[in-house]
Amino acid sequence: MMSSDRVPIKTRITKVETIPLELPLVTATKISQGAARQAVEVVIVRLHTDAGISGIGETQAWRRQGNAETLPSLTTQIRHHFTPHLIGKSPFDSASILQALDLAVDHSLYAQAAVADALCDLQARLLGVPAYMLLGGKCRDTIPTAGLVYLKSSLEETIATVERSFDQGVRSFTLKVGVDPQADIRNIKALREQFSDSIILRVDANAGMNFDSALKLLRSIEPYDIDAAEQLLPIWDMDGMAELARRTPIPLMADECVATDYDLVAVIKKRAATVVQTKIAKNGGMWRCLNLWRMANAAGMRIYPGNHPSTSVATLAAAHVAAAWPGPLLDGVFACGIGAIVEDIVTEPVRLEGNSVRVPDSPGLGVELDEECVKKWRVD
Repeated sequence: MMSSDRVPIKTRITKVETIPLELPLVTATKISQGAARQAVEVVIVRLHTDAGISGIGETQAWRRQGNAETLPSLTTQIRHHFTPHLIGKSPFDSASILQALDLAVDHSLYAQAAVADALCDLQARLLGVPAYMLLGGKCRDTIPTAGLVYLKSSLEETIATVERSFDQGVRSFTLKVGVDPQADIRNIKALREQFSDSIILRVDANAGMNFDSALKLLRSIEPYDIDAAEQLLPIWDMDGMAELARRTPIPLMADECVATDYDLVAVIKKRAATVVQTKIAKNGGMWRCLNLWRMANAAGMRIYPGNHPSTSVATLAAAHVAAAWPGPLLDGVFACGIGAIVEDIVTEPVRLEGNSVRVPDSPGLGVELDEECVKKWRVD
């Protein structure tokens, strides 16, 4: 048995630091709802301890259906409502801490995600092990990623986007849809004709369609071997999702409608989807994502590791969860922040190796903040 002098069980959290950032995107991104986004709004939480070791976690204010968080709302929740439940506590008391945060602010998973992952990063650093060791150990060294194709102004631009990622080794793509049905069909048909069966194609409407338009789109794209259609209907229309699933052979993926484990139970009960996507911020961090994966696996669902556009911190959080998962995973868009933001905020940003992210074996998440970059993009 490991002696107490080797395990820092007496370590206590002394300070909760929130770092709000606004990171410009290389190219504005457009989904089915809202205007094109010019930047990603990020909150980094850094937990300091009396041992002189700190841990970091990330969340995003990625406003769309199911989330209305802003940088001020996230930082207020963490600074004023979460901090009293963290100061003086052992970083290893994560279960009781996260329960206290649940009670402090209901439905606060976006804010909790940064704290939960900072706790995991901190625990792993204190123990001198990579984060995946605390999630079950390493089952894979690299995690394949998918390409994310936002709404473009032309077919040529859409094809060029896929070609660039294809040349790098990416073979799975999620195409945003839901604004112009004719353009959606045109794009899907052209991509399938150009790349044949060498790529996996999925579509995502970000909950922006009604039942009739979703069904019409699905029937139109059935000939093009679509692997999954992600969250076509609004998050409140679970019955509509279930009916849609009965009327199309294309598998449906749940995303925005699944925040908590209760949400996933509802999807499973209604057979509203056979694929589920998790995101580090949306689902409250690494531990909760892993719990959702276990539930989905038990229900026979496929698992799609996702993320909002983010820095290397959240990218690696998702990668560590995937590394610790012993079962099959789809190539997901968990690394969609790589190359999408103008500048990362860590000293050694994550890079793709072909179509994959290599999971670091260094302690914690495996990255350190670049203080100059943090200072440059900080907005408080």
